[in-house]
Amino acid sequence: MKNNIVYTLLLSVSLLLGSCENNFDAQIYGQLSTASFPKTAAEYEDYMLSSYLPFQCKWSYVWGDGGTNYPWYTPASGIYHGFDMCSDQEAEWNIANNSQLWTDMSRCYFENLKTATKNSTGTGGYNHFEKVRDISRMTKVIGDLEAATVLTDTRKRELLGEVRLLRGLMMYYLLHYYGPLPVILDPALIGNTEAENNLVRPSLTEMTQYITDDLLFATENAPEKQSERGRMTADYARFCLMRHYLNEGAHMSGYYEKAYNMYSQFTGNYSLFTTGNNPYIDQFKQANNWNSEVIMALSVDPKATGGNTAGSFNCFMVYSLPKDCAATDSDGNPTPFLNGKGWGQYLNVSKLFYETYEQDDLRKASVITSYYSTSYNSWVTSNDIGSKWSGFILNKYPIEVKSQYQPGNIPLARWADVLLMYAEADVRKSNTVTAIAINNVNLVRHRAGLGDLPTSATSSVSAFMDALLIERGHELLFEGCRKIDLIRFNKYYTTMSAFGASRTPTSQYIPLPDYAVQLAKNAGKTLTQYFTRDDYDGPAK
Repeated sequence: MKNNIVYTLLLSVSLLLGSCENNFDAQIYGQLSTASFPKTAAEYEDYMLSSYLPFQCKWSYVWGDGGTNYPWYTPASGIYHGFDMCSDQEAEWNIANNSQLWTDMSRCYFENLKTATKNSTGTGGYNHFEKVRDISRMTKVIGDLEAATVLTDTRKRELLGEVRLLRGLMMYYLLHYYGPLPVILDPALIGNTEAENNLVRPSLTEMTQYITDDLLFATENAPEKQSERGRMTADYARFCLMRHYLNEGAHMSGYYEKAYNMYSQFTGNYSLFTTGNNPYIDQFKQANNWNSEVIMALSVDPKATGGNTAGSFNCFMVYSLPKDCAATDSDGNPTPFLNGKGWGQYLNVSKLFYETYEQDDLRKASVITSYYSTSYNSWVTSNDIGSKWSGFILNKYPIEVKSQYQPGNIPLARWADVLLMYAEADVRKSNTVTAIAINNVNLVRHRAGLGDLPTSATSSVSAFMDALLIERGHELLFEGCRKIDLIRFNKYYTTMSAFGASRTPTSQYIPLPDYAVQLAKNAGKTLTQYFTRDDYDGPAK
């Protein structure tokens, strides 16, 4: 196993500052041996910044000699593919003839992911198991930072808080992708053959605690503010921890109370963005990057052209548009699609999901329900769902420039989500629909142009939770959390199987690749391929 996980970090990284705003992006420039790097305080900071590589929107990344891997924030391969496409927000993608991996994910058919090899996408989707190597690399960074003598105590704590937030977030995503995974979190065990060969899933309780420990440390030690926007902060750690507490509150005593208490610990002056004719849509435009609602976002390089050596890019457009949509209609009138066609509309919005929006909901504007087709030389409408297209067009991240890559940042944490989580935590901890919970949901609804929740939605805890789950779906459309929400509300299998056998999940979480199971077997260990929570609303596997 030692030959399969390499911990040597032959990297140097540097900050890229965008021309328009002081944004952050970690990049690799050549190689430096750890025999001579890092030595200075600045070099230790650059060394720590290598841990940001998995948290980008680029086609791929390479960390050390771990081979090609796929970032979490690329629509093709990351959290939007893994947590939104296989949910009720997306329609079964079966019209355009392209990649099986997208069709399978939209059908919640995860079995082909077992065939993924170390650095390939496999038959059915992308392999993220290799990110356990990245966790070990982060652990090595943590150990080296702890031993550094050139850093002040304050700066050391800040850098440790930053990298432990990244490690905790990495474990969080992997937990919700595969279930608990074997990880090495003690720097003293890096290079230890016995630890490296211990390829056995920890318990859910153990994995939950690993994540909690890292995120809690980050809330107490990461910087409250960063000079480069897009770097991890203590408030983002609080957001992640609040979300984690809610996800695991059903089996971890006191977690709902902790999620509730986290609300008062945010130090930033956040508020819902309310400017413009449709503030929900306008908040995602370039002019409103880093508005009052943003706790954390992925900084997008407005000059990005899709290359891995430039900054992160916003490529939602190419994944959301059909291959035959036109920039102008038959009369020469411009459509919303300034650059014309996309790559096949791998990301779409289900017509059934769209119909759950209330009539006057301003958030509906993030979905386009018709387009002018160059294939048919006519408008494709909702009547053509199932024949000419699978679902509606996601336009949440607006097309502002005539380019495949848009200049708006990609949101990772918004105050609207905090308000909804606070409402949920209040009800879960007290098992009562409280005035605080109702008010917080109504604040989000009012920004969307809606009135208060109807009485029927607040008459019982179950009714409120049902309404809250719908509200979260509308507010957080394609923000990389829908499957996680459905599982937390114990509705994933029930919701998806209601679409029919073709979309019934084959398992709660994605099975581990066959090669990983074999590696464990070779080491005399048993790495179970599937994981199912005890309270899953579907069959265990």
